[in-house]
Amino acid sequence: MSVAPMLDWTDRHCRYFHRLLSQRALLYTEMVTTGALLHGDVARHLRFDGSEHPIALQLGGSEPAELAQAARLGQDWGYDEINLNCGCPSERVQRGAFGACLMREPALVADCVKAMVDAVGIPVTVKHRIGVDREDSYAFVRDFVGTVAEAGCTRFIVHARSAWLQGLSPKQNREVPPLRYEMARQLKQDFPRLHIAVNGGIASHEQIAERLAEVDEVMVGREAYHNPWSLAGWDAAFLGGAPRELSREAVEEAMVDYMEREAAEHGTPWYAVARHMLGLRHGLPGARGWRRVWSDHRLKGLPAREVLAMARQAPPVAAEVD
Repeated sequence: MSVAPMLDWTDRHCRYFHRLLSQRALLYTEMVTTGALLHGDVARHLRFDGSEHPIALQLGGSEPAELAQAARLGQDWGYDEINLNCGCPSERVQRGAFGACLMREPALVADCVKAMVDAVGIPVTVKHRIGVDREDSYAFVRDFVGTVAEAGCTRFIVHARSAWLQGLSPKQNREVPPLRYEMARQLKQDFPRLHIAVNGGIASHEQIAERLAEVDEVMVGREAYHNPWSLAGWDAAFLGGAPRELSREAVEEAMVDYMEREAAEHGTPWYAVARHMLGLRHGLPGARGWRRVWSDHRLKGLPAREVLAMARQAPPVAAEVD
């Protein structure tokens, strides 16, 4: 089980929150470009809390030497895995000639992977789509995986939708192209020695179990973010962990402790952390009123612990349906 890398969402505060809920799931950074690491503030992009292990750094780039250098930085900072993004469909990524458009250049991806494999001693993995625009046959993704595997990649995360680079926004690319889980299942059958993970549209425990019967791993994205309490059952259900006595109130309290520590050590405002836990009470009575307090910009000047008290005392929103 893993939580998908999600741009602007899976920052270090989000990952700390998710680790409170699942002790064993693999967590990912949001995508970090090689340019941001090689020419920017490395600490801002790579700092993380030790509790986040196991954690993977996802890189965006298409130049082997730069990716090798960025991968070494990730290893030096203590990451457990380096992942190459070959699935993002945004125009900004396309202009940089990486992301999903890299699937059209499997030999280049293989060169990138080999450069990183040679540079680090931790696993190098690839997250990709099943196709790009009209190139969406099984043969297309099979040949991509086969070529990249020869360069030393043994773990592939398959987002089971094609990327439509023309005419769809990144949001639409997560919803419109049809899901084709059979592609991931066939890849596992054709490459039994590879570790194949599947991602895309998977939410419930029943759906997770169905996919795990076909491949090695399930990666969950939006459901993990918007309904984070679902992670609390992963360890016992899928990852060999013992059932834990865990409550939403205890998780919220731990996050306030974290907010206070972050403010003292790094000057981080509490609302930069709180935004990631707004789904914690998803589906419960009073959730909307609680969430409204934690997201109220008028309270930004108050200490986090005062906001906690206000959130817990918040009256239900009229005609609340959550």
